Amino acid sequence: MAVCEVCFRHCEIAEGKTGACGARTCRDGSVIAVNYGRITSLALDPIEKKPLARFYPGAKILSAGSFGCNLFCPFCQNHDISRSDGREFDEEITPEQLAEVAYHYRDRGNLGVAFTYNEPLIGYEFVRDTAKLVKAMGMKTVLVSNGTAEPAVLEEIIPYIDAMNIDLKSMSDATYRDVLRGDLATVKAFIERAVKDCHVELTTLIVPGMNDNEAEMRELSGWIAGLTDRAGNVIGSRIPLHVSRFFPRYHMNDRAPTEVSRVYALADIAREKLEYVYPGNC
Repeated sequence: MAVCEVCFRHCEIAEGKTGACGARTCRDGSVIAVNYGRITSLALDPIEKKPLARFYPGAKILSAGSFGCNLFCPFCQNHDISRSDGREFDEEITPEQLAEVAYHYRDRGNLGVAFTYNEPLIGYEFVRDTAKLVKAMGMKTVLVSNGTAEPAVLEEIIPYIDAMNIDLKSMSDATYRDVLRGDLATVKAFIERAVKDCHVELTTLIVPGMNDNEAEMRELSGWIAGLTDRAGNVIGSRIPLHVSRFFPRYHMNDRAPTEVSRVYALADIAREKLEYVYPGNC
């Protein structure tokens, strides 16, 4: 039995079993990532697809994903990998190999490597090891995350990450707890720390009946606007926010896609506090 320290759950994992994320196990009394180097998706994507709007626009980035996630979003668009135990994915790649592939594609506009598709930080060791090599080659690194990781994990990787897109799914503790099986305080603390040392953009998926009200968007954008840099200067108004349209997926097929007009209306509300607001999936 060992305790995993990656996220707020602190799963107690029996020998040979996995934690809630499905990607960390106990082996010989220690917790390791069973998804280390096990790639489920690899694609050369536009940087805007992460989404990042103000980080090397027009560039492409080699995007790599594995399996597992420490949230349980009922609307997950990548549930085939986020809820997988990995048994159907046997392709492996080393950090050295992934960095070399990224370097090879520089002549096709590749900026570096993005860790994305599933939740990268449940396998943060692979992110750390690969990002070190990518940075040493003079390329950029991007993390696309739900922000549900403990401070020690963030400190491990942040020296090697140039940009992040972090999901801020709601400003409701109850929504995080009861719908996503997550923890809002953890995500807010992650964002507060991340903005002090790298380029950060945030994404909020607007789900009908969950977080599509004006009051919550005012609370969310107001909180972002108050974020500060390492010196204590308020910088939040310049942090980009992507306000994204929901489509029925996975276990949440009981409602229609978000009205386009609603996405734009909430984006306008966010602009009362934020300079850079981008409607998405419209």
